[in-house]
Amino acid sequence: MMRRPLSSRLRADRRGAAAAEMALVTPLLLGLICGAFELGKYFLDEHVVSKAVRDGARYAARQSFAAMPCGGTPTSDTQIKNLVRYGNTAGTGNPRLYYWANNSTITVAVDCPTSGAAYETGGVYNGLTGGAHRVTVSATVPYSGLFAGVGVSTTGLNLIAQSQAAVMGI
Repeated sequence: MMRRPLSSRLRADRRGAAAAEMALVTPLLLGLICGAFELGKYFLDEHVVSKAVRDGARYAARQSFAAMPCGGTPTSDTQIKNLVRYGNTAGTGNPRLYYWANNSTITVAVDCPTSGAAYETGGVYNGLTGGAHRVTVSATVPYSGLFAGVGVSTTGLNLIAQSQAAVMGI
């Protein structure tokens, strides 16, 4: 009986082909899975910051007109920032995002448009200097990714949100 050459026998042998293909595809699949997790976390954290500034603007809109001066710093500035970051005005407990380091990433601004529209000078705004008061709460939080500990850099990625509300003077 004549034996085939070794190279011919190795070419014909298909055992282990699936394992070799899996070894080639596994890094791509892991990259896709990790990327999906990271993207999902980014969008979730973006939503958390968005909701936080919306809560802060809603809270600020219910302050008195005296507490929300046009072009000035609100008297309840610290409480508004605590509400945005912690979910309560006292600033106790854990922040909404574990990596949200301090309140300096949050700004609260009050302005009064002077275009002279009727809604800006009538109703609850009648007699107020500057007309309607409008509060803008914004936050820019540096993002911390899931895989930052294993060398994946998220430096330069920020979660940015802004919300506006008319001050009702309640």
